[in-house]
This record gives sequence, C-alpha cells and structure tokens, in this order.
Amino acid sequence: MENKVRSSDYKGSSSSEIRSAIEELSMMVKALNKPPPEALVVKMENGNDHDHINDHARDHHDDDPMLHIPTKPFLSLCNNLVLQVLDKIGPTMTVLRQDVHENIQRLEMLHESDPSVYSNMVEMVKKEVSEGVARKGASCSKAFVWLTRSLDFVVALLQKLAKDPGQMSMEQAVEEAYTITLKPWHRWISSAAYRVALKLVPDHQTFISLLLAKDKNYETLKEEMQTLIVLLVPFLEEIHSVLRLYGLDRLKSS
Repeated sequence: MENKVRSSDYKGSSSSEIRSAIEELSMMVKALNKPPPEALVVKMENGNDHDHINDHARDHHDDDPMLHIPTKPFLSLCNNLVLQVLDKIGPTMTVLRQDVHENIQRLEMLHESDPSVYSNMVEMVKKEVSEGVARKGASCSKAFVWLTRSLDFVVALLQKLAKDPGQMSMEQAVEEAYTITLKPWHRWISSAAYRVALKLVPDHQTFISLLLAKDKNYETLKEEMQTLIVLLVPFLEEIHSVLRLYGLDRLKSS
C-alpha cells in the first residue's frame, strides 16, 4: 500500500499535458457542435463513471450518419498526451511508444498528401475499406485502430490514478489499464514483453510529479484528470463506433 498523496510532495514541471489535452478537446467539441461537456459529467465518487459515460456516448453516437473525427486534432492529442504520458511511465512503454510514434507518422503523411480529403479520419477509413486494404499490412486504418487503443490505455490509467491514488501502486495501475485496453489485442509475445517491462515503472509519487505543471498542486491535477476523462471518453466512444461500423474493432496485432 502506498502512502497517501500530498500536494506538497510535488514540485512539478513547466507544462501540463493534461491541461493541453483538455484545451484541445474543448475546442474540438465546440468546433463539431457537440453537446457541452457539462451534460456528460458524472461524479467520480459513484464508482461507475466510465460505464455511465460510455452508455451515454454510445446512445448518442452509434446511429449518427455524420461521424466526423478531425485528423489534425486527433493526431495532436496522440502526440501531446499519449506520447508524453508514455515517456513519463518510462522504459516500460518503449515498445508501445515506438508503435504510437510510427502510427502517428503514417497518418500525418497521409493527411499531408491531400489535406482536403483526409481532414476527416472517417474518410480515410472508408477509402481503405472500399479498396480492401484496411486490414492489410501497414494500413492507415490499422494505425488509427492502435492509436485509439493507446488513448484508451491512457484514459484507463488516469481513471485509476484519479479515483483513489493512495490505494493502488503505479505498477498495478499500469498493469490493470494495459489488461483492459491493449492486452486483448496483443499476441502472446507482446503481452509477455509488457509483463517483464512492468517491473520498470516509476513509483506513484514520481509519476504524478512528472504530470504536474510547475504552478499546480495535486488536487488541481486530480480535477484536471477528471475533466479530461469526461471529455475524452465520449470522443473515444465515437471513434469506436466508427471502427465497429467498418469492421475494424476486433483487429489483433500481427
């Protein structure tokens, strides 16, 4: 059992990936004319916030014929949140970080090849599915799937850290987040590699100190993590509805 977290334990860094992600998602929600985040707020204390938000998002999005996943904001989120969080976890996530980086580059190259066509990730998926290449080789659709799952992992980890930070070790939080988001889709060799790497995760207080902005305390960080979760879970559920629609939601690693 780890010690309870005290805000005085942390000095913080000069910026906050959590705050940047909140700003990015807030602008995206506004630009896409989505319901305000307040409509999706569920108190973290009730213990079933994730399922509640997912149910709301699923009801709202599954039958939406105008699904739109803006490419640049999605990739920015992966760059500024997923990569930064993985860096702070450390060598444990080196393999996953490399995969995320390569997948981001693949989608950036596609977007730059024709920004007017590929400003919406859904159009990219539709094109590859129609050409019969979405599930083959190093397709952009597969990159999209794995980046989404990496965001799932980050959300699951932040949920565990925000809910009861004193009751779970960092190693346990990372392992449980990995088990529910990435492990079902990894082959045995990948799973075995992650089990070994889990022994290298930083302790809880070190990780939290790396997430903190210089002028923030732990309570502020916890509130920001909760806000990010409320914004990000419905966005991810919309992406998953796209993956289900095009038969890409069950892809496993090659």
